[in-house]
Amino acid sequence: QVQLVESGGGLVQPGGSLRLSCAASGSAKTINAMGWYRQAPGKQRELVATATSGGSTFYGDSVKGRFTISREFAKNMVYLQMNSLKPEDTAVYYCGAGDGRWIGLNDSWGQGTQVTVSS
Repeated sequence: QVQLVESGGGLVQPGGSLRLSCAASGSAKTINAMGWYRQAPGKQRELVATATSGGSTFYGDSVKGRFTISREFAKNMVYLQMNSLKPEDTAVYYCGAGDGRWIGLNDSWGQGTQVTVSS
């Protein structure tokens, strides 16, 4: 089993930047895909970005060109650099990890970190 702990959320003004971090522990060597999903109040959880151990990355349409995902394999970490933040980026951001190409609901998830974009 994999345990995930997120950090780096907070309050930022529109146009600002934040960097989220997620540390994996436990059976981290089994991880293939690792990444971020988000859920805003009253909305479904949506893909933000994922990265596989083979180097493939995938982004949700709403964040392409603004967010960048990266992994530090030696430390079992995944990061999300968020630039040009908009109020609609406000959500709880969840780190997920799985042994497949995509992260499913039954895979490992962190507790979430709040990101609020507001002036």
